[in-house]
Amino acid sequence: MKIAIVGATGEVGRMMLTCLDEFNVPMTTIDLYASERSAGTVLYLGDRALTVQKLEEDSLSRSYDYVLFSAGAGVALHYAPIAAQNSRLVIDNSSAFRKEKDIPLVVPEINGNLIDHYHGIIANPNCATIQMVLPLSILDHLYALQKIVVSTYQSVSGSGHKGIETLLAQRNGRQDLGVYPELIDLNVIPQIGAFLDNGYSQEEDKLIFESQKILNLPDLKVCPTTVRVPVLYGHSESIYAEFDKTVNLEEAAKALKNAESIVYEEHTYMTPRGLNSSNDSFVCRLRYGVDNHSLCFWNVANNVRLGAATNAVKILIRHARSEGLL
Repeated sequence: MKIAIVGATGEVGRMMLTCLDEFNVPMTTIDLYASERSAGTVLYLGDRALTVQKLEEDSLSRSYDYVLFSAGAGVALHYAPIAAQNSRLVIDNSSAFRKEKDIPLVVPEINGNLIDHYHGIIANPNCATIQMVLPLSILDHLYALQKIVVSTYQSVSGSGHKGIETLLAQRNGRQDLGVYPELIDLNVIPQIGAFLDNGYSQEEDKLIFESQKILNLPDLKVCPTTVRVPVLYGHSESIYAEFDKTVNLEEAAKALKNAESIVYEEHTYMTPRGLNSSNDSFVCRLRYGVDNHSLCFWNVANNVRLGAATNAVKILIRHARSEGLL
């Protein structure tokens, strides 16, 4: 397969390359693109050295099977349609196309049927959304999900490499705010993205809309509070969910334990530091909420892997199978 990555030198772009290698995706061509500032950087696919090329107007006029974008909404809005005209499928990790009615927003384990034989652009969901909807989709099938109240604890890598640099610089004594509105070192910031007129932040708006779209529940009630915390990698979420049907706690636990891409921790819990290179969504501390129509649980995942690169590569793999390429 012929594959390109746009934004290859960023946190997610580099992880996309790693995931392509880890998932043994066969590639006859792999081209890496980035801004002029990052062009010339050498990245590795196994022991193979790849030189990053400058993204230019005609770069994506070439024909690829798959073009993975992780370069921000502005770049995606300009270049993804060009790539879609010349390539089999474009998978975009930015927010550029997630609200477009005719563009699928996909977590393959949940709505992978939207991928099969589709040509054009597919939107990769927000990192905090992906890890949450994986267990919620299982519970929805059992008990009919009605409402979500979620508080997130999101790592600085969710802001890209600049977020990591900001935290590490502050850990070393610098007082420069970097990419955040407040100091992030030894602090938590209850704001991710600009505030909207309704009082919710942009990140919170993503959780509301994307959960409804992916789960195909347009009337789902979602109340999120998104918080940036001084953690390098791994997003955590405290989730309260209400259901139409009576919940059986043992049945719910068994279903989560057997679900794809979910690790259910029954007698312990996961923390961001324990994730390492996991591609799974961890569900811990499962318990009843205010009654037997509700559940609470702790949810942790690697935001750069499951929350971005891994999901994008899983989309690629699912589509390639439907096209007979795998």
